[in-house]
Formats: sequence, C-alpha cells, structure tokens
Amino acid sequence: MTDTPTKRDISSIADVRGIQRRTLAVLSIAQIVGGVGVAVGLALSSVVVDQLSGSTVISGLAGTATVLGAALLALPIARTAAKSGRRAGLSLAYVAATAGCAVSVLAITIRSWPLLLVGLVLVGGGSAGNLAARYSATDLSPKGHAARHLSLVVWMATVGSVAGPNLAKPADHVGMSAGLVANAGPFAFSALAFGLAWLVVAAGLRPDPLKLARSLAEPPEPERAEPGEPGVQGDAGAQGRPGAQGEPGARGRPHGQGGAPAVQDKALRNGWRTLRTTPMARRALVMIAVSHTAMVSVMSMTPVKLHHDGSSLDVIGLVISLHIAGMYMLSPVVGWLADKAGRVHVLILGMSLLLASAVLAGTAQHSVWQVTTGLVLLGLGWSCGLVAGSALVTESVPLDRRPAVQGLSDLIMNVCGATGTVVAGAIVGVLSYGILGLVVGVMVTAAGIWLYLTTRR
Repeated sequence: MTDTPTKRDISSIADVRGIQRRTLAVLSIAQIVGGVGVAVGLALSSVVVDQLSGSTVISGLAGTATVLGAALLALPIARTAAKSGRRAGLSLAYVAATAGCAVSVLAITIRSWPLLLVGLVLVGGGSAGNLAARYSATDLSPKGHAARHLSLVVWMATVGSVAGPNLAKPADHVGMSAGLVANAGPFAFSALAFGLAWLVVAAGLRPDPLKLARSLAEPPEPERAEPGEPGVQGDAGAQGRPGAQGEPGARGRPHGQGGAPAVQDKALRNGWRTLRTTPMARRALVMIAVSHTAMVSVMSMTPVKLHHDGSSLDVIGLVISLHIAGMYMLSPVVGWLADKAGRVHVLILGMSLLLASAVLAGTAQHSVWQVTTGLVLLGLGWSCGLVAGSALVTESVPLDRRPAVQGLSDLIMNVCGATGTVVAGAIVGVLSYGILGLVVGVMVTAAGIWLYLTTRR
C-alpha cells in the first residue's frame, strides 16, 4: 500500500480498523520511548544548569527552556503535518529533540550553561512530539472512539514518566565509562531514545493516518457563510447531526469532514480562522489551557512548599510520583467516559477535580497526606481536561484544518503552562502557597461555570 492510498486501496472498513490498530501500536511505542527520552534528560537538567551557572535562579530556566521549546515547535510540527502528514510532523519533533540532546552533551562538556539552555529548547521537541502523537491517534478513529484512542496514547506516557528518572543515574555511569564527562550520559541516552522514537515513527507509521483519512473523506461541501462555520461545530451529543464527527451511518470510518486542503501553506491561517468561527473548538482550547495552567502552577510549587515544611526528598519524590500517576494512569478510563458521557461533561468534571485539588492543597498547612491527595486530584483533573478537550478540538473542526488547530492548541497550552509557572512562583514568593490554591480555585471555577453556561444556550 502506498503512503497516500485511495479508496480503492482500502477494500473494507475492516482494513481501516486494522490500520488504526497498527497506528495506535506504533504511536504507543513511540510515546513510551520518547517519554523516556524526555524524562531522563529533564531529571538532571535544572541540577546541571545550577552547577554550571552557580545560580539557583538561572537553574529555574531549565524547565522554562524545555516548555518554551515545546511551544515554539508546536506550529512547525503542525505546519509539517498539514503539508506532509503526521509522520513528517512527528519526525521533525523527534529529530529536533535528538539534536537538542547532542547540543546539551556538547554544552556540558565545555561547561556552557547558555548553550545548554539552547539545547534544552530543542529537547522540548520531544515533549511537543509526544503531545502531537495524541492527535495522530484520532485521524482514523471511528465515530465515538476518538477520546479512547487519544487517551490510550496519553496513557503510554506513564511508562516513560516513571521509568525515565530512574534511568538517569545508570545512564550517567555508562556515559562516564564511555568517556563522557559527568552528567552528559543522561542526555546521550535521551538522544538515543529520541532517535529510536523517530525510527519507530518513520518505519511504522505507514500508511500515514492523516493522509489516509483525507483520502477516505468525502469531498468537502462548498464553504457557506460565516460566522459559525456550519458543519464544523461539534459536541458530544451532536453525533449523527450535521457538523458532528463522521457521517451518519458511516460507522467504522474516520470521523471528520473535508478532504486535503487546496493550498497547504494556508493551513495555519485557516486554523486561526477556524478557532475564531467555531465556538466549540474555542471552548475546548480554553479548557485545555486552563487545565494545564492549573496543573503546572500547583505542581511546580508543591516541592518548594513541602521542602519548606521539612519533608525529605523521598517524601517529595513520592508525592510527585503519585501526582504523575494521577495524570496518566486513569487516562483510558477518562477517554471511555468522554466518549460515553460526553466531552463537555468530562471537562466540567475536570474543573471540579481541579477545584477540589486547589482547596485541599491550599489548605493543607503541614499535612503531607492532604497535599498528596490534592496532587492526585490535580493529575486527574488535568487528565480530564487534556483528553476530553483534545477530543473535542479534534471533532469540532474540518479534517483539512485539524493539524493547524491542534498545533495552535499545543502552542497556547505550553505558553500558558510556562506563564503559570512564573506567576505561581511570584505568588508563593510574595504571598503564600495557600493563596496560590485560592487563585487556581477561582480560575477553574470561573472556567467551569463559563463552559456550562455557554454550552447550555
């Protein structure tokens, strides 16, 4: 089968389902390997920057650099995917991350922290690739299965997130045995992981799911008058109506409408226009951004709060590990619930969980168990926002504009996350961790009420 198959290449719906199963398997493997690459490199990044610069303040830029890199690469990845398919977009992400690891090894060798920050920006491509992989899982999803397929790929990040940090120290020992300087080994290991992720995608993601979805899609109807972009708004209860995912009765076909774009270089402009004229996609994007901002803000300052309370590094590590488990472990359940109960309902559930988290963590005082419970709920709320919001973004826009809108979603999500980290540090530094919980609680409550009111009209 060629990389851009036609309907005649696909003999039955079963063929599409088989290709989708293969696609999910390939994306899951790439997510695991790429997740290890991200976690191994980032486990020591702030420590290494601190050692090279001699400044705790500058060491905080390590995390900012990777988030910034993920944001900066989101649009190039989306543009590449819109023009050449998902495989090309993901390849760009993992190749950039591999190059970033190589730059980081060089920077550590010559003891240059500015060069290391440059390398970490490129390493952010690994995070961008892992985020983009979740959207790649939905291109061939049958009607009513997008959230489940997306959540499966998100769930695979658990392996990398848990295993990665534990591989940093052995990778450093192996690196020094091979002649690398101290702390360079983990980045060399990450380079190998990202390179393997690229090979998995390049060799396994065939046929390209986005190209195949376009070839199977019915020709788009002539554009009608704006606003509202008739036929592109979607919600969980709209299946089977014009504008819902898929065509009525097209069970087993990939959801969405619209064929390949006539002019690919207009993809990003069409993406912005689609967001302006598609209320449901805009709501979903806001929910993703709010969920991520709330999660990053509270999570980033929790280790500081626990450290000031006298908790050991082991306790802090356990709390963060349980938080990560909350983020990823139940994502398949969240995906199933989003498909069955509806995306909007799960998004409101996510805002409720984030509110409960902010209240528990913000009022914990010196109670480690209460902070831990709050952080687990924080992860679950984030999972609801990411999975349901991403599925809603996907099903709310035409197929030809989907990569661009998804790229903009990841860009805004990462920019909000980076901003949230900075603002959270300022709030805790000037005021307190409890006030941070209050601010986050007000934010997610307002977002949940806004979503409920605007979708009830």
